[in-house]
Amino acid sequence: MTELIRPERLKRGDTVGIIAPSSPPKTEQLTRSLAFLESLGLNWKIGKSVGKKERYLAGTDQERLDDLHAMFRDPEVKGIICARGGYGSARYLEKIDYQMIRENPKIFWGYSDITALHQAIHMYSDLVTFHGPMLESDVAKDDFDPLSAKLFAQLFQPLELHYDESVSPLTTYSGGSARGQLIGGNLSLIASSIGTKFAPSFDGKLLLIEDTDEEPYRTDSMLTQLRQSGVLERVAGIVIGDFKYPKNHKGDFFFEEVFRDFFDGFGKPVVSGFRIGHCQPHFAVPLGVEAYLDADAKTLTILPGVE
Repeated sequence: MTELIRPERLKRGDTVGIIAPSSPPKTEQLTRSLAFLESLGLNWKIGKSVGKKERYLAGTDQERLDDLHAMFRDPEVKGIICARGGYGSARYLEKIDYQMIRENPKIFWGYSDITALHQAIHMYSDLVTFHGPMLESDVAKDDFDPLSAKLFAQLFQPLELHYDESVSPLTTYSGGSARGQLIGGNLSLIASSIGTKFAPSFDGKLLLIEDTDEEPYRTDSMLTQLRQSGVLERVAGIVIGDFKYPKNHKGDFFFEEVFRDFFDGFGKPVVSGFRIGHCQPHFAVPLGVEAYLDADAKTLTILPGVE
């Protein structure tokens, strides 16, 4: 197993880069979120494509790629935080300079559509990245939770994270325990990577899955794809984060039924209910580090993501 690179921790006074690798953020909301970065003692640089719009994308693929490269190359920038997700980060994965990123390791933070970048950077740059709430889509909102804010502390010092039912109620679908690198993120992006060179190695890993605005039958379809492609038999355990119904969901079928169908008697630990994903609080976690899932005790322990 490759030993991934932990990026250097942030310090007060550091500069972070803000990019929009996928869809365009709303300018007013993004501006509102900058006060939070100020409260952390951080300065910022905003990528050139952040204010652009190309159909449903924040500028062209090349413009968004240029921002990603520029922030990793810039020695003043100590970390990169995504403004929002949406759609589009997978469109330029084959053009990323992964060796350059490996030679300039730094904090990279986001989730949702950013899962495509997490997986690719994990595979080809050997860098630990962070699945956490984004600026325009989360931090700027009135319901941004204090726990979500508190978890940014893991960027400033090496913190071992512990999740149990004091954070949220958890459900065990399959008992036991397992240790392995925590990988994954948005289920739609994981499923769409299968069959490409950007699908990660799942062997012995703890797989995190979350999603939003998907009906239970769509979640069933994506889990079927993971099962039929051999992913589920290769992982060491499953960490099920937040799944949010579409606004027009009528309640005829439920995610719990899907998870029970796939994971009752699974033979490996599976726990759901983690507030990780499109939710508040959003419990931010590093990806690529070793984690320990105890499905009987309903606990998840994750090693620090920074040096």
